[in-house]
Amino acid sequence: MRRSCPPAESDDDEYAKFIKRMNPPRVVVDNESCENVTVIRVDSINQHGILLEVVQVLIDLKLTVKKAYISSDGRWFMAGKFLAFFPFVFLAKTDSSSLETDACFFLKLRNSTGIRERTIIEMTGTDRPGLLSEICAVLTNRNCNVVEAELWTHNSRVAAVVGVTDDATGRAVEDSDRLFAIEDLLCNVLKGDDDSGAATTSTLSAGQTHTERRLHQMMFHDQDYERGPGGGDDESRRPQVAVMDCSEKDYSVIIVRSKDRPKLLFDTVCTLTDMQYAVFHGAVDAGDEEAYQEYYIRHVDGHLISSEAERQRLIQCLEAAIERRFTQGLEVALRTPDRVGLLSEITRVFRENGLTIRRAEISTEGGKAVDTFYLVDASSGNAVEAKTVEAIRRELGAMVVRVKPSRVVASPEVGAAGPGFLFGTLFKASLQSFGLIRSHS
Repeated sequence: MRRSCPPAESDDDEYAKFIKRMNPPRVVVDNESCENVTVIRVDSINQHGILLEVVQVLIDLKLTVKKAYISSDGRWFMAGKFLAFFPFVFLAKTDSSSLETDACFFLKLRNSTGIRERTIIEMTGTDRPGLLSEICAVLTNRNCNVVEAELWTHNSRVAAVVGVTDDATGRAVEDSDRLFAIEDLLCNVLKGDDDSGAATTSTLSAGQTHTERRLHQMMFHDQDYERGPGGGDDESRRPQVAVMDCSEKDYSVIIVRSKDRPKLLFDTVCTLTDMQYAVFHGAVDAGDEEAYQEYYIRHVDGHLISSEAERQRLIQCLEAAIERRFTQGLEVALRTPDRVGLLSEITRVFRENGLTIRRAEISTEGGKAVDTFYLVDASSGNAVEAKTVEAIRRELGAMVVRVKPSRVVASPEVGAAGPGFLFGTLFKASLQSFGLIRSHS
C-alpha cells in the first residue's frame, strides 16, 4: 500500500518561522516626548491583520488615537506609531511603566477563565421600531437574563450581539433544545419583509469574542453598505472617501475625511481587513472636529484595485463602517441595580413613547445595569421632542443619569487633490514629529 505523506514545509515557511522567533513584537511606550499624550511605538513581523490587532488592543485599553503613522517594508511592520489620549485622565502625567503594567493586567483579566460563561446570541435583520423590545420580551419569557449587549443600526439593517445567562443559575444556557427554541423565536421576530432575519447562539467565556469586531463583520456580510431608494441614513453625516491610483508607487490610495470620534481608526481598519486589503503605509490626524486618514493599500495577493465597480464598493463599505457608530439621536444613559426583565421594561418604555433605538450599549458592573441608548422619533426619524424626554424621565425615574441630544456635524468635501494630498504634508509631518526623520529647513 502506498503511504501518503503530509506536504513538506517550504523554505519560505521555515524562513518565516525563523524571522518570527528572532524578532518578537516590540512595544515602546513613551510619556516624555509629548505633553499630555502617550506615544506608543509597535514593531512587529508584518502579516495580514496585525494592524487591526494593534488598534484593537488600543481601544480595549480605552485609548483614543489622535495621530498615527503606519509603515511596512516587505514582511516587516515597522514604525507603527500612535499618539493616544487617555479619555478620562488625559491631562495627567503617566509614566511608561505604569501604562505597560495596566495593559498586561487588562489582557490577563480579559482572558481569565474565572469569569463566568454566558451564551452569546448574534442577530441580524431588518430594523424597525420596537425591535429590541420584542427581542428582550422573548428572552425574558424564556428565563434569560441579558448581562451585556450591543446593537447597531444602519441603512435599515440591524445587528446585535447579546450575552445572556440563565436567570436561575446565573450561568450560560446549556440546554440545546432550549437554545434551538430561542433561536427559532428570535428569527421569527427578526424577519422583515425580505425574510432575512437570522439568529445564532454560542457559549463563550468573557473575552472570547470582540463584540465591536463581530458587529462590523455581521453588518458587512449583511451588506448594509448598499443604500436603499431613500439613500440610507442622513446624508449630512456621510464621510467623504476618495480611492485613487498611485501607479508610480504601485499602490491604491484611500483618503477619508469625516467628523472625528472615538474608535474611528478601528472602524476603518476593520473594514479594510475584512475586505482583504493590506495597509502598507498610512497617516492619521484627528483634530477637534475633523479627522483625516490616508492609506496606501494593495490586496493581500499583491494586486491593486482593478475596476471602477471595486472602487465604488470599497468607498461604500468605508462610508458604512464609519456611519455605523455615529451617535445620532437622543442619548439616554441609565444606571440601576440589575434584575431579570429590566431591559425588557426599559425598551418597552421607549416603544410606548414612540421612540426607536438607533444604537445601544448594555453592560453590568458590580450588580448594576449600565446602559446607553441613542433614540429618535419612530415615525419621522427626527429628534425627540421635549415633552417625550420628560415622559421618559418620569417613567424611568432615578435610573436616568444623563440625557443629551447628539450633535451632528456635516462632513467636509474631499478636494480634487490626487495622491500625495496628505502624504506630502501630513505624512512627512508625522514622520518628523515621531522622530523618524529630521526636518531640514
